[in-house]
Amino acid sequence: MQKKLMAQAVGAVLGVAFAGAAQASGFQLAEQNASGLGNAYAGSAVVGENASTVYYNPAAMSKLSGNNISFGTNVLKPSYKFKDDGSSNYPATAGTNGGDAGGVFYLPNFYATSQINDKWYAGIGVNSPFGLRTSYEADWVGRFQSKVFDIKTYNVNPSVAYKANDKWSFGFGIDWQRMQAQYTRAAATLPYPGYQSTDVRLDVTNDAWGWNSGVTFKPSQTMDIGLSYRSRVIHHLHGDLYSSNSAVKANSSARVDMTLPDTYILSVSQQLNERWTMLGDISRTNWSTVDKVLIEDGSGNLVQVLNANFRDTWRIALGGTYKINDQWKWKYGVAYDQSPVRGVEERLVSLPDNNRFWVTTGAQWTVDEHTTLDAGLAYIYIPKDRTESNQTATYQGNVVGTYTGSIMILGVQYSVKF
Repeated sequence: MQKKLMAQAVGAVLGVAFAGAAQASGFQLAEQNASGLGNAYAGSAVVGENASTVYYNPAAMSKLSGNNISFGTNVLKPSYKFKDDGSSNYPATAGTNGGDAGGVFYLPNFYATSQINDKWYAGIGVNSPFGLRTSYEADWVGRFQSKVFDIKTYNVNPSVAYKANDKWSFGFGIDWQRMQAQYTRAAATLPYPGYQSTDVRLDVTNDAWGWNSGVTFKPSQTMDIGLSYRSRVIHHLHGDLYSSNSAVKANSSARVDMTLPDTYILSVSQQLNERWTMLGDISRTNWSTVDKVLIEDGSGNLVQVLNANFRDTWRIALGGTYKINDQWKWKYGVAYDQSPVRGVEERLVSLPDNNRFWVTTGAQWTVDEHTTLDAGLAYIYIPKDRTESNQTATYQGNVVGTYTGSIMILGVQYSVKF
């Protein structure tokens, strides 16, 4: 029965195929479970309350006895609305504001752990740590810079943990990751007027490897500290460039290199009394690995440069848990999530990112000694930001205006122990 349940859960996760991820800071996705959503993922590298700790800190698997399965999904509703403020879009002369570039997306996950003996633990996770999709109306003013930008990742993460003693545990994991990227924009011949236009679509994919590690330390009966690290993953993506008008541009093969950033997380859990537990989290993501993204054709000719020029970022989260009774817990949290975008000139229309502020709440229901259900809700406020994306030198126009944005997240998770 349990093996059948595990097989069905893995199949469901892969079947959804991470069919739409939404931006976190940059395009990293913190939402790898629902049990931490209510706490704004404060204490993520130390809580270890279910099998999803495989992703956040494999060392915390040592807190899970027996066999454990956890799976669920987060439903994300990002909104990015642009307001034009004097864009010039040569060779086009006009366009709309593009509608809402967000959408509704699902981010599923699956985890399993097993206690081998008193010292050793093993686990596996299936999730999507990076993702992004922005999609504008076909005739919007910035269509020569971006119409659709879509990044998906599929990550499989087997891990082990070693419990040295009652205070120290260590963990390590290997990551196999598939990345898919699709980018569509309008293009045209010169000179204007009398130009011919086309939609050009880049479609590339790659498999790569990374690793993660972690440690937990319990200095007292009421305090736990966790530190985890996820490595960079270097992708050499290959695929094709397609054109809807071969008179403007012929189809060809394509290549893009991208290094996804590494991340450190330091977490603290402090139990105040039998009912209240406080959680804290600080993380650093080295986004400066994403600088100039070069798109080349099959002959090695440079087709386009995406000048991301990302900076390294910090995320700070505070949260807590209140034990109402033996069956119910209430969770809450706040977080500040720094954007890797440096300023208005570096804010690409494909990634209209800004610093964001999280407010979250959630509940955990212990159904019986084997089964737990979690639900979380988050509202992420994105302050109004401005873009002045001037790409007239490459005939993609100068997009000038402001973005207003927000993200709503609803998460549910099922965890079982046997």
